Amino acid sequence: MYVGISSVGVFRTDDSGESWHTANRGVHAFFAPDPLPEFGQCVHKMYLAPGLADRIYQQNHCGVYRTDSSGTAWDDISAGLPSRFGFVLGLHPRDPNTLFVVPEDNVAMNELGGYNRVVTGNKLRVFRSRDAGVTWQALAKGLPQDNAFLHLLREGMAVDACDPCGVYIGTTTGQVFYSRDEGETWELLADILPPINSVGVAVRR
Repeated sequence: MYVGISSVGVFRTDDSGESWHTANRGVHAFFAPDPLPEFGQCVHKMYLAPGLADRIYQQNHCGVYRTDSSGTAWDDISAGLPSRFGFVLGLHPRDPNTLFVVPEDNVAMNELGGYNRVVTGNKLRVFRSRDAGVTWQALAKGLPQDNAFLHLLREGMAVDACDPCGVYIGTTTGQVFYSRDEGETWELLADILPPINSVGVAVRR
């Protein structure tokens, strides 16, 4: 079992919770004195890959990472993204090599710790990788690309189990966008809602 904790890192147990050990090797914490500490990393979202017991993905404060060794070591797969920062993460329900993220800026606004967190370039783009994070494709058809000062919280993405799978994102300004074709095209599902903290899906059989 694995636990990811914001500002703490990933911990793993191999004995049903009797004991725990850190599992953060290779994950950066650029905000800390030691950029590669044993613990102190900021996990934003983490998922086990479908069908691969040893593979885990995480969107971290300092990048997107993949492990193929149950957390023993992590590979930085952020290259090709416009920002390392982001909150949401989504995985394809059947393909362990396909994942979705939404990069955001994380710009300090003041000395008291306030940050301006909005999608990078003020363009709402979902980035998809089909090769486990080796390369990334920006998916934006149907999403706002001008003055999109939008922010997604860590539970703000969901992926359904349909074929092709649907992808859903919700913003703190009350918009829900969805894709029926694994991110290729997007539509607005709802608008003028309260801030969206969490998005979930259910498939009716």
